[in-house]
Amino acid sequence: MRIGIIGAGAVGGAFAALLAGSASASGGHTVEVTARGAHLDAIREGGIRLRGGFGTIDARVAASETLTSTPDLAIVTTKAQDAAAAITANLASLRGIPLLVVQNGLDGVATATRLSPSSHVVGGLAMFAASFLTPGEVTITAPGPTFIGGEGAGDIAALLDPPVDLSVIDNFEGAQWSKLVVNQINALPAITGLSAQDVIADRRLRRVVVASMRENVRAGLASGVRFGAVSGLSHARLRLFADAPHGLAQVIPLLMKRRMGDVPNPGSTLQSIQRGQLSEIDYLNGAVVAAGAAVGVPTPVNSALVALVHEVEARGRFFSVDEVLSRL
Repeated sequence: MRIGIIGAGAVGGAFAALLAGSASASGGHTVEVTARGAHLDAIREGGIRLRGGFGTIDARVAASETLTSTPDLAIVTTKAQDAAAAITANLASLRGIPLLVVQNGLDGVATATRLSPSSHVVGGLAMFAASFLTPGEVTITAPGPTFIGGEGAGDIAALLDPPVDLSVIDNFEGAQWSKLVVNQINALPAITGLSAQDVIADRRLRRVVVASMRENVRAGLASGVRFGAVSGLSHARLRLFADAPHGLAQVIPLLMKRRMGDVPNPGSTLQSIQRGQLSEIDYLNGAVVAAGAAVGVPTPVNSALVALVHEVEARGRFFSVDEVLSRL
């Protein structure tokens, strides 16, 4: 099967290595990825090197700035802020083929459907933690499945699982909102330069994480969302979390820390800043701010976190914990 992966960063690079690495054993998949700059050069020269929680794979794949032919299936794994431009640039290769959009935030499926209306679009949520800081290399710091949902999701899962661990879910919109709660851990590492584990371990920063997550849940509930069951979260648990005493509410980020394991997890937002790129914070905490504004739910913590991340992007310097707390 010919698979095109648009955006071979942490998630896309992991998918590409798993799918291409299985081809020699099963006669399975021929993979072409899109990438840019030094990462593109590294893939062309040495392929994609996958390390960590999914094992060790050195995969040779075709690589270009845009897809050079029409695949049987395309997977969009760019950052949310890059999705529209990437889909538009590859539109000639996407018409009429299934499109799996694996992205953070709430807008990925709608954006792809609007831009490529002849494609059958299925949504995906990667629940594994991956680091991409060196061109051509991806490290899985915490393994996990990828949830997909929408009409035809089962057919895609049958094609790709294995080697990709895919689970089909019915309530994809609710799962997106639950993943948004998980992604609340991304902002403070991007602001402080600390790992996600170190942020959660600091009781002062943990209070901020809990507050931002509560705003997320309250905005979702006010919007009529029924949260999906992902990463140990459920609708009932998140309803309780929204108004529980802090001592009880902090259990959720502490459980997330435990699932991350011991390998420092920088989070995708910090990785973007470390590579000198703009982050997708407007599609994470910013999505909470927008949703809250639409239903009259205050989101001051998320608003402040968005502003602080943009300041780090602009000035190229992290904030100390004391500076963060004084701003909040």
